[in-house]
Amino acid sequence: MHSEKSDKIYDIIETPMAGQDGSIWKLLMFRDVTERVASEREKEKITAELIKAKKMEAMGMMAGGVAHDLNNILTGIVGYPELILEKLPEDSELRKPIEAIRTSGRKAATVVADLLTIARGAAGTREPYNLNELSKEYLSSPECERLKSLYPNVIFRHQLEAAWPVALCSPIHVGKCLMNLATNAAEAIGFDVAGTVVITTLNQYVDAEASTEHDIKKGDYLILTVQDTGPGIPHTELEQIFEPFYTRKIMGRSGTGLGLTVVWNTVRDHGGKILVEINDKGTCFQLYFPVRKEEGLVCIEEDDMEKFVGHGERILLVDDENQPLDVAREILESFGYTVDTVCSGELAVQFVKDTPVDLLVIDMLMAPGINGRQTYEEILKLYPGQKAVIASGFSESEDVQATLQQGAGGFVKKPYSMYQLGRAVSGALGK
Repeated sequence: MHSEKSDKIYDIIETPMAGQDGSIWKLLMFRDVTERVASEREKEKITAELIKAKKMEAMGMMAGGVAHDLNNILTGIVGYPELILEKLPEDSELRKPIEAIRTSGRKAATVVADLLTIARGAAGTREPYNLNELSKEYLSSPECERLKSLYPNVIFRHQLEAAWPVALCSPIHVGKCLMNLATNAAEAIGFDVAGTVVITTLNQYVDAEASTEHDIKKGDYLILTVQDTGPGIPHTELEQIFEPFYTRKIMGRSGTGLGLTVVWNTVRDHGGKILVEINDKGTCFQLYFPVRKEEGLVCIEEDDMEKFVGHGERILLVDDENQPLDVAREILESFGYTVDTVCSGELAVQFVKDTPVDLLVIDMLMAPGINGRQTYEEILKLYPGQKAVIASGFSESEDVQATLQQGAGGFVKKPYSMYQLGRAVSGALGK
């Protein structure tokens, strides 16, 4: 029995008793089981969270392995078209199909990035970023324009109420969250139905009561919401929607089933929280990002690739895959560097014993044999202060971070573009 007045829970035991006059009485015994029930519910909650964590961990192990192999393949698909386009005349009829190949490669790279987000969390490069501006950028982006063309009866608008819209975040990952949620919202409304998708930002202080109710730490938050007027998600499916490959769509036609999993991982890795509200007006996803008001804005300036031109500096590329070696060599030679290549860490150590180089570009994961970190450590024994750039599909691995701390001056994420590799190499050489 639950007492609404005292908010207590009781077990009731009824025992029949016979009176002296032959009448039947009931003896009622009340036992307070409030703490026991609360303990059992907490245990059930922890068990459910552990099961979910194990599912995510298993998925992450698989995703991480697949992503590493795909990144090596995509390096060629992304890199070669850029090299070809640099040499093609502007009026060449080949430009359009080659640009399509490059675009497809970049799209594939975003799927790999999703796998890595699931496997190891959102990338660790964080910067103060204005989520009001991020929302405006998305609504005017090619991705949103395509969504509008697919769902012409759906109106997309923003309601930016955050007076302090700056969060320390990975704008690429938060932008992907926004894109995934907006896509889901439009698909929930449907092709032939009129509806609205509203992107909102607002500031809110979470007090002790709200903290307990929603399991969120007390403090200031910047909330990014995406609300739609669709039919909503069945309450019976709410616990499943963030699991990998859970989808109510036709697989392969409208998505991979990773969209909401990426959102969940990204918000979690930013120390935030997701709340989902469903009512007769539609569905609302609320993404809570913790904020500190001393954070300011950072302007990122795009460099001209002419700044990356070399003057014959000798660079040694180290990778156990031939295609990334070939792509990187052609990119760096086009910038004017002298380039040598080897296919293992052991060969790299042997090479520099005989031939000193100005810079190393080392792949982190190589097999069999020593990895990128071990290769750099061995070379540092020969040449303390040797300049290096680390190439990897994931920036936050322990080996990558340790190698950067040992003195490697740059990192480039696979699959990389001409601009990204040129910038990393130029920066590591101190230009």
